Amino acid sequence: MPVTDVTTDPEALTLTLTAEFAAPVERLWQAFTDPRQLERFWGPPGWPATFTAFDLTVGGRADYHMSGPRGEYAGGSWEFLEIDAPTRFEVLDSFVDEGGARVESMPTMRVDFAFETTDAGSRLRSVTSFTSAEALEKTVAMGAVEGSRMALNQLDRVLEGLRAYAAGKGTQTEILDDTHVRITRLIEGPIDLVWRAHQEPELIQQWLLGPDGWRMSICDVDPAVGGRYRYEWEPLEGTEGERFGFDGETLLSDAPNRAVTTEHMTGTDFPSTLNDLTLYEEDGATLITLVIEYPDAQTRDIVLATGMTDGMEASYARLEGALAGV
Repeated sequence: MPVTDVTTDPEALTLTLTAEFAAPVERLWQAFTDPRQLERFWGPPGWPATFTAFDLTVGGRADYHMSGPRGEYAGGSWEFLEIDAPTRFEVLDSFVDEGGARVESMPTMRVDFAFETTDAGSRLRSVTSFTSAEALEKTVAMGAVEGSRMALNQLDRVLEGLRAYAAGKGTQTEILDDTHVRITRLIEGPIDLVWRAHQEPELIQQWLLGPDGWRMSICDVDPAVGGRYRYEWEPLEGTEGERFGFDGETLLSDAPNRAVTTEHMTGTDFPSTLNDLTLYEEDGATLITLVIEYPDAQTRDIVLATGMTDGMEASYARLEGALAGV
């Protein structure tokens, strides 16, 4: 993981993050100063960032917001104080409301982003300075340390490019914390087709089957926000197993980039998970990222132990074949 250290200093009123990257300083600078690249990693998993303004000049302003899986909104704004390309820029970082006005009850911080060359590539050192111990404590209590770590640990895929980062690696599962798992899979195909394959029953039934020997007997989907879905699988003759299914509701839909749904095992009292699907296309390939929120670590581990990753890889491999025929 790129992030090597995150420390707080109550006496100096600072939070310092250090991360190492196998890319030159110029490439790292580009990722932090191109809003389209920046928004691919600035928000932690489940809270993607969208930059609506980015004026990289002293006195200029960058405006962004992060969108939570249940429709939550977290807005921020940078005022650029100093710029020394490609090694450093400093901003005044503020929380803002949906109208762009600063939230007076939240701290405003100075953040110094410094980029330096190393033998292996480059190093980021960001130092956030607070006006009081209370402001530092409040920010840390909001999850800034872990959120920053998870956000910056996404930067490798941006620096490397999707094919170098994910091609040929199959389905990858990462445990993010006690209740969150991130699954990624690069699909050869454009984002619009991959989106349709997650929304349209006639396509879903061609690939979302898990291991060989099963068929999807029920596929009812209303992909609109507030709409519900129901999937059911049954074994083919000669395959052991019992019929099972899942149902849930669409909480968020932003075609063709993101969909958030609940998922409940039909006919049980098991708690639902929250499934946050995002798609990103680069050079004709689409990266599927699925962040799953479990009720607790025990449930997470039980599900992972079922061989979920292998089953998803079988389905995603089948998806690439289905897209080739569309």
